[in-house]
Amino acid sequence: MNSEEVKGDGRPVQQSHVEMVELVLPNDTNQLGNLLGGRLMHWIDIAAAMAATRHSNHVCVTAAVDEISFLHPIKLGELVILRASVNRVFNTSMEVGVKVFSENSLTGERKHSNSAYLTFVSIDTTGKPVTARHVLPESQDEVRRFEQALFRREQRLRHREETRRIWSEATSRQE
Repeated sequence: MNSEEVKGDGRPVQQSHVEMVELVLPNDTNQLGNLLGGRLMHWIDIAAAMAATRHSNHVCVTAAVDEISFLHPIKLGELVILRASVNRVFNTSMEVGVKVFSENSLTGERKHSNSAYLTFVSIDTTGKPVTARHVLPESQDEVRRFEQALFRREQRLRHREETRRIWSEATSRQE
């Protein structure tokens, strides 16, 4: 970890931590009684936005969603526990990780159901991006997530450039 990236007015990861709990109700499910993916994505976005805002003390907007992995279905009547925190800050943007657990409230059994990585941008009152304070990873797990966030960012930027190139070529062929 580069000491330049964590000096100054940084804030420990723990200060951005958000835990949100939702109950899966009939309106949240598909015809199989499983939580709708879109509903979960909505909750993930909310938890991540709260973590980004808590970290930066600014309104934060979703800039990208890298990945949402669905590992296990979440059933009607189960609790959904979403844990979000800022993994790393890149000037005005920040990566937020969200880990999702399902819990059977009758048995207490918990399963890691989903993980997601989202990018948020801090904005000021006029809607312009502002520099976010650095994140200060303290635990080994936080340092690991901090380091892995750089790799994901590099992938994200390469993917964005490749997508722009493909769309540009497709658009020029249509003209």
